[in-house]
Amino acid sequence: MKGILAGKVAVITGGCSGLGAATVDLFEKQGARVVIADVLRELGERRQAASTGAVRFVHCDVTRESDLAAAVRFAAETFGGLDILFNNAGPGQCDYRIEDMDAGRWDAIMALLLRGPMLGIKHAIPWLRQRGGGTIINTASIAALSPGISSPAYSVAKAATIHLTHMAAAELGGDNIRVNAICPGIFPTQGVGDMLGLTREQLHAVLPEIEAIFSTAQPLQRSGRPEDIAKLALFLASDASSFVTGQAISADGGMTLMGPSSLEPARPDGVLQRMARIRDRIRGAAPAK
Repeated sequence: MKGILAGKVAVITGGCSGLGAATVDLFEKQGARVVIADVLRELGERRQAASTGAVRFVHCDVTRESDLAAAVRFAAETFGGLDILFNNAGPGQCDYRIEDMDAGRWDAIMALLLRGPMLGIKHAIPWLRQRGGGTIINTASIAALSPGISSPAYSVAKAATIHLTHMAAAELGGDNIRVNAICPGIFPTQGVGDMLGLTREQLHAVLPEIEAIFSTAQPLQRSGRPEDIAKLALFLASDASSFVTGQAISADGGMTLMGPSSLEPARPDGVLQRMARIRDRIRGAAPAK
């Protein structure tokens, strides 16, 4: 298959749903062979079965170093090398205030959102060097850029991910390995469903409402789509960005131009409050247990 990633091999963590799944689809269309590294076995195996052989699934918990090492090794040995690592796994939100934070919960969030990408980079480096270079993409967040957009643990982990990106880019440039981060705004993915306590089916049923709410949160008057992140990841993974490294690129419809005002908890017409009303409506309609 021809495409701008023809001949390339990619590992995408968290590739079974949301932003990762959209990136898997686009990378495959552009000629890459892709390994999905995720804990969602049923979704991963279904996606592998739907492929003509260019997409494979491996069960991977990114908090386990052995799982990440095995995932990149599987990609290299199955497809003959490794060119792209997209560290994307992680929840959309972690709803805890500092005063309520359990130390164990804090450590778990850091293990998933920060330690995981570091370990992914660590184990990808030797394989990327064998190919004469490659590209690493980390999913950060606009929450890393300003307080008030998300919870402290999530925001701190994503801010550290950006600095990890800077450090890795500086260290690996001599190996022709480029490292960049994507900072998504708010997207109507299952991460939002998890934050609201909604199942996939419940989220799907109210998705048009949530997209309408999100369309008011930034200067560009539409909701972000997973494909928006996939297209940016494609640019960073391709030779079109061959002189781009160490960057944290926002894809947020301009939300960071406006500050976090649309997400302020005290605003009765804010994004969080309108989503909470949807959640409460669905919970009220649920049968009693």
